Amino acid sequence: MAVADFSLEGKVALVTGGSRGIGRSIALALAEAGADVCVAARKPEALAETTAAVQATGRRGLAVATNVRDMGQLERLVEETQRQLGRIDILVNNAATNPVFGPVKNIDERAWDTIMNTNVKSLFFLSKLAREVMVAQGDGGSIVNVSSTGGVRVSLGLGGYSISKAAVIMLTKVCAKEWGTDGIRVNCIAPGLIKTEFSRALWENEDILTNATQASALKRIGLPEEMAGAVVYFASPAASFTTGQTLILDGGQLA
Repeated sequence: MAVADFSLEGKVALVTGGSRGIGRSIALALAEAGADVCVAARKPEALAETTAAVQATGRRGLAVATNVRDMGQLERLVEETQRQLGRIDILVNNAATNPVFGPVKNIDERAWDTIMNTNVKSLFFLSKLAREVMVAQGDGGSIVNVSSTGGVRVSLGLGGYSISKAAVIMLTKVCAKEWGTDGIRVNCIAPGLIKTEFSRALWENEDILTNATQASALKRIGLPEEMAGAVVYFASPAASFTTGQTLILDGGQLA
């Protein structure tokens, strides 16, 4: 028996927001570790590229176009993953949005609901659906949520997003506590500023970029692929006694 077993051979992973950025890197890393991977996002074209990259590792890849704010589409996502890949052992809740930037006093109801429904509600209900599958399989599973350093400290201009990501951290703890007896581990990563299309408006802003790099111990922002290893760890047998935890991946900015 390996002292630290990071292999995901024989496992099936489902990754939301898997068409680009952090989600794409996670999907590829899970495949490289041996898992078959279903990726979900709204745009089929981007999903096709990620699926091809997964298949290039020698693993099975599946794309299911999904709007995570639609409960029926979440149910279909789980059903299609089971039907085509046979099971679900790992769920990575990565899909998120942030349609506004500025003071929280300016957030209207529509923007608030979009943030909370995408970043919190969908994550919880997809986790519930995945839990039911994992319990029926009888050998547990791993859920990894993607929060943000905005969930542990105030990020000016990102108030609504930060509130939603703080909720993700507590949701992780609650589910870990309640689902541990089912053999399901629930953990979380909290990235700092990462160079993705999603955060382009931040890292292209010279003041924000300067503040982020100066505050970082490594004096730079992160890359999407630097987030993936932590997810592989949480998903693997190497983390068999780890649950309810949030790992901050910010280059030491909050150190």
